[in-house]
Amino acid sequence: MKLARVEVKRAESLKRHTIAIAEAFIQALKPLRITIEYPRERRKYPDTFRGFIVFNPERCISCFRCAQICPANAIQMSVYKRAYPGIDYSKCIFCHFCVDSCPTGALSSSKVHDVAFKNMDEMFVKANQMTSLPKLHREDEVTVEYEIEKGVLKLKKEKIREDLSLPAILPAVKAKKVVCVDPESCIGCKLCVQVCPHEAREALVFEKDENKIKIVIDKCFGCGLCVRVCPMNVLRLEVVK
Repeated sequence: MKLARVEVKRAESLKRHTIAIAEAFIQALKPLRITIEYPRERRKYPDTFRGFIVFNPERCISCFRCAQICPANAIQMSVYKRAYPGIDYSKCIFCHFCVDSCPTGALSSSKVHDVAFKNMDEMFVKANQMTSLPKLHREDEVTVEYEIEKGVLKLKKEKIREDLSLPAILPAVKAKKVVCVDPESCIGCKLCVQVCPHEAREALVFEKDENKIKIVIDKCFGCGLCVRVCPMNVLRLEVVK
């Protein structure tokens, strides 16, 4: 009886080992796993993916909307030729409110999400560093996409290296300039002069003799900052005809 029980246990053990070895061969020849072997493989992300942000200074009007709408206070404006945004990725939550709110399409998304920084200081990316995607060391040659077929999750693999950049969504932009619709109500507080970020604040000039603001149209980029801060609501943005 004892010998028979031993033989049964040996047979069951052999059966289990055989099943395990067979499964190993199956997975080696035709894997059923849904794990992506990153970084040798890279998942295909949708075109709405919120990754590293790219900046086009030629389209920026320094309106500060990106900095003002950022819920994490991750965007700081720095003055080069004009006031341009820089992003602190130690704070950024990748909500992309800045991209969505940009009226000219100066900010755009990408599919880059795996940027490494050496220290915290490097995580603040300045405007001149945002004009193109960061330099990446890529090992992937395969793009993987999840698919559901008859209720079963599978991986679709293509031997291609996906482009991680995304085309910028460029809205129809109409040139605007600031105008004073009610000069008599101007109280000469100079708030508009103080916030004007363009060309060393020459778009708005305070005339002491008349205690009024003079608008230099050629210097105005239509950012609208002065319109927002005017306490008397005498400034407006109007489309240039």
